[in-house]
Amino acid sequence: MNAIDVSDKDLEKYCASATERGATHAKQIDPSSVVTAPWVRLKCQSGCGNYDRSYCCPPDTSTPENTRAILDTYQRAILFHKAAPSAPDRTKQFKKYYDMLVELEGEMFKDGYYRAFVYLAGPCMLCKECTKLQGDLCKFRHKARPSMEAVGIDVYQTARDNGFFIKTLRDREETQNTYCLMLVD
Repeated sequence: MNAIDVSDKDLEKYCASATERGATHAKQIDPSSVVTAPWVRLKCQSGCGNYDRSYCCPPDTSTPENTRAILDTYQRAILFHKAAPSAPDRTKQFKKYYDMLVELEGEMFKDGYYRAFVYLAGPCMLCKECTKLQGDLCKFRHKARPSMEAVGIDVYQTARDNGFFIKTLRDREETQNTYCLMLVD
């Protein structure tokens, strides 16, 4: 079955599957509503200790301009939201959630959505220390995915423009709202 021949209603099963498996919300969106901006990578470069220390972080990821070009080749996407209250195992919860989204990408591929690709949130959590630092190839290329931020996506504006709630946090005890994006067709 060709993904383009499948109705948008069929994407609802992936949204439902994601919410059953840990997403708070999942919603089909138009990729043209995804906002990219050069300043986003500036925040990575100047505000994050993972810059140039991981294959899933800049400068090893797509530029905002290239990301926009990629987004413009898609007709459909799914935006996933996860609200994560403060908890001792919050990082472990996110790792499990990200693994599920990569698995969902694989399921979609097998169902005929051969262009499915997921952007995650925040730094890669697959290794304690990225093999990039030793000059080795990534050990988990089959499931390592860059974050929306790493490729220049303005997550805050994209979430808001699609009817989702997001705000900056004042401390780690607050509920964290994270977003991930699945490009579909």
